[in-house]
Amino acid sequence: MDTVLDRILADDYLAGLEERPVAELRALRTECQGIETQLSYLRRLVQGRHDIVTGEIDRRSRGGDRYDVSDLVDRLPEILADRIHAPGPGRLTPSMEPGDFSGSLADRLTEISERVPIESPAEADDEALAGVAADLSELEHEVSGLRRQLFDRIDTLQAEITRRYRSGEARVDDILSGG
Repeated sequence: MDTVLDRILADDYLAGLEERPVAELRALRTECQGIETQLSYLRRLVQGRHDIVTGEIDRRSRGGDRYDVSDLVDRLPEILADRIHAPGPGRLTPSMEPGDFSGSLADRLTEISERVPIESPAEADDEALAGVAADLSELEHEVSGLRRQLFDRIDTLQAEITRRYRSGEARVDDILSGG
């Protein structure tokens, strides 16, 4: 994912849009949407782990026994459902399949997650939990920022495609005939 993401976020990725064929604009938009889907999936994994770690921190701060995580397990549906109703308009993902899930961001998530295994948070002391929570929060912000940049590119490409149809430079018949 790193190579494609770097190419998409490069300054020249959207250069010369006005001269490019509509089919190429659609292909660029699809490419951006595919990487955004992967980042969206990664972000949700990061958020889920963060929510579990902060749930454990909260449980311990209220006097919960470090070695008895049954309360944490009982609260998992509540903890993980916390972000389902996010404010603001969402975007419909063209494909829910994340595809190739690899790269430096995925590697960072793996490294952070290995420091406090989700299945055994009792192994981590309070300091380790706090460190992992901070690192997961930082990673989530980074992934969210990258998604915003991709949305900007998707919106720019969509605006150019729309402009072409409105101005008559492109025709709906071209879509139907594969042109």
